[in-house]
Amino acid sequence: MLTPMLRPSRAILFALAVSLPNGIAYTQDNPNRPPWAQKSQKSGAKADSTSSSNSSATASPQPAGPTGEPGIIVQPTPAPPKEEKPEPAVQGNAIRVNVNLVTVLVSVLDDHNRPAPDLPREAFQLFDEGKQQEIAVFEPETSQPLDLALMIDASSSAHKEIAFEREAAAHFIRQVVRPGDRLSVFSFDEEVRQQQPGFSDNVAALQEAVRKIPDGAGTSIYDAIYLGSRTLAHRGDDRRRVIVLVTDAGETTSRSDFDAARREAISSNALLYTIVIRPVKNENGRNTAGEHALETMTDTTGGAMFYPDTAQELTAIFDRIDRELRTQYRLAYYPNPRGPTNTYRSIEVKVTTGNYQVRHRKSYLTAQQ
Repeated sequence: MLTPMLRPSRAILFALAVSLPNGIAYTQDNPNRPPWAQKSQKSGAKADSTSSSNSSATASPQPAGPTGEPGIIVQPTPAPPKEEKPEPAVQGNAIRVNVNLVTVLVSVLDDHNRPAPDLPREAFQLFDEGKQQEIAVFEPETSQPLDLALMIDASSSAHKEIAFEREAAAHFIRQVVRPGDRLSVFSFDEEVRQQQPGFSDNVAALQEAVRKIPDGAGTSIYDAIYLGSRTLAHRGDDRRRVIVLVTDAGETTSRSDFDAARREAISSNALLYTIVIRPVKNENGRNTAGEHALETMTDTTGGAMFYPDTAQELTAIFDRIDRELRTQYRLAYYPNPRGPTNTYRSIEVKVTTGNYQVRHRKSYLTAQQ
């Protein structure tokens, strides 16, 4: 029996179908980019579509920016489940999103560095680019829940006190995580690693994660701040974003630089609290450039710097950070006039009564109209 021959047009189509790759799984990325900046390849069109629409708060960030920016956070397996985020209110075919309201978290401390609670709205003045603004939202002891990235330096230079750091951090986790709050444990050396999937309120699992941080070699502080900020930026806008960084400040291996890390922290509206464990107490015996850079970055975000003389002081420092986070004032305003899109604007908050130290973020990035 003779096998029927394909018609010419059908034969051509069949040959093309065999020779072309399936879907878009093998789409060529820009060959001029370094390996860490290449887009991750998917196993098919369906997977690619799912990945592009999945902006889960627990997914690890995958920046593909210009040369000099870091790669991705190394996460454990399995991948974290998707967290459902509240959808914006929809009316008809229009989605209403408030992009004008600017929120400022304010820490007010007395002469003994103790939080100053119960100040009235009238005690605060708020300025945008030097022009006083009307305070639209005033919330003493804000009830906004926390999303906190606890980042531990695992480099060889910080190894001396790592055991005590782990235990102090475990104590902090038990103390700081309250109903509605979420925390994630990160370590950084040459890479930035998320020690458990996503953000969690499971205190026991978080403590286990911090106690199992492995030892590393280099120190990628700027990458840690950059990627920690980018991870927090995916969290809800109705939550406070905080980074607590424990390090010896000896930057050595980051792919990003100071400007990139600070820019990402400002853009994400994250508060940075930095604890510097100094292996050498005398400034003449150590490189202080990393410390000065962290001081500038921390001040810009409205956080605080701590320099414990011994590792045993860590517990008291963690207690102070927890106490401050529970007594913050939340102020919000609609900038008038509103600055051009994608520009940095300066913020200043004053307390007109008493002799107080006031800390808050110093600038913000204007959003799209």
